[in-house]
Amino acid sequence: MSKIEKLIQRLKNYPKDFSYDELRKILSQFGYEEINTEKTSGSRVAFYRKTTRHIIRLHKPHQKPVLKEYQIQLLIEELKNQNLLK
Repeated sequence: MSKIEKLIQRLKNYPKDFSYDELRKILSQFGYEEINTEKTSGSRVAFYRKTTRHIIRLHKPHQKPVLKEYQIQLLIEELKNQNLLK
């Protein structure tokens, strides 16, 4: 099992300590690019996948770079809807 496959499996287990960097690695593997368009966007970021024109939006975590539980749930749901996760 490759590192990215292990990371995806870790995400699917709803960890309490899943980092923003781990999220970026997974989304990059699925063809998403991080977009932070304006200075006024603050902590809001979007991940865009050109092939499907799909966008995942979320707030970048502050202080601790760990995603909140609801963010992980929404992320998994979005990736399942795009048939990227089973």
